[in-house]
Amino acid sequence: MRKRLQNATSSGGETKRIRRSKTICSCSSPRPLFLSAHSIFSWFEEDIWTEIAKFLDGKSLVMLAATSRWFRRAIMDDGIWKFVCLRDLQVPSPERVAFRWCKLYMSAFDGSHSYMFRQQEKHIDWMRIGAFSFDSSVAVLTERLNFPGKIRKGETTEKILRSLGCCVLDNVKSGIWIADLQLVRCPVCDLNTCDGTMQTLDARHIELFLCEGYRNGSWDYQLVGSQDIKKRADGAAGAIFDIKHLEDSSTSAVFDYKSWIGRSNDWQPKAMIAFHAVAVNTNLQDNEGLHVKYHAMRAGTDGEVVSIRISQQLL
Repeated sequence: MRKRLQNATSSGGETKRIRRSKTICSCSSPRPLFLSAHSIFSWFEEDIWTEIAKFLDGKSLVMLAATSRWFRRAIMDDGIWKFVCLRDLQVPSPERVAFRWCKLYMSAFDGSHSYMFRQQEKHIDWMRIGAFSFDSSVAVLTERLNFPGKIRKGETTEKILRSLGCCVLDNVKSGIWIADLQLVRCPVCDLNTCDGTMQTLDARHIELFLCEGYRNGSWDYQLVGSQDIKKRADGAAGAIFDIKHLEDSSTSAVFDYKSWIGRSNDWQPKAMIAFHAVAVNTNLQDNEGLHVKYHAMRAGTDGEVVSIRISQQLL
């Protein structure tokens, strides 16, 4: 009997030791491994948030940057804003810019336009068209939407364009340009044929609103050309082209105007934008023609052209 009790005690004691041993071996943290204190994952990995930021719009980026100093430092990296700016504008990267990309983004997407800074009393309405690029320093301004035929290379190119009534503008600032369609009050609105409004294709370099010369009013628009169309016009059209890309396949979509100007009884303004061109058109009812004006703003007296306007009013 004593031997059996000893054996039972010995056996029971051994069993308890085995149970305790199993309990210790099976103990583990209920937290997921990626949240473990010894995990290599970190919520504050800049590379991860850099990639996440590329999928956010500007408003979301600003909200995220406002949450903490760490996020502000990570999100305000200029490389992120360059990616987002080029993505939303759908243009290629320029060679260089004079301002930080975050400022350029805000300038392009804060809802501002040129008439907000000047001539507010003339402004009626506007529409954002988009962005395009100038690779060369020569712009072609025209009220024609039909392709002028095969453009020969060399000095005759500008002569051909001028003979067709186009305005050729030199020393244009290269880079990204923002295009808007503006509706403003006509300066000659006492004519019986005029309904008191004038259409303006307004294009500006993306850096314009950040330049001191524009902000202090020392840069102004100058008349660089005009043209009277003394016959009935089916529409008020205007276009700006980079002369270097006049024959590009992407530009040909602008000249295919029948595909985008709408039906003849559609009076809503229409616009078309390509990588290196922009155009607008508004179908017109009965009229006696149009008066077309080309304006340009230079960065100083002999500086580069930083803004272009094509205005049209009924005769």
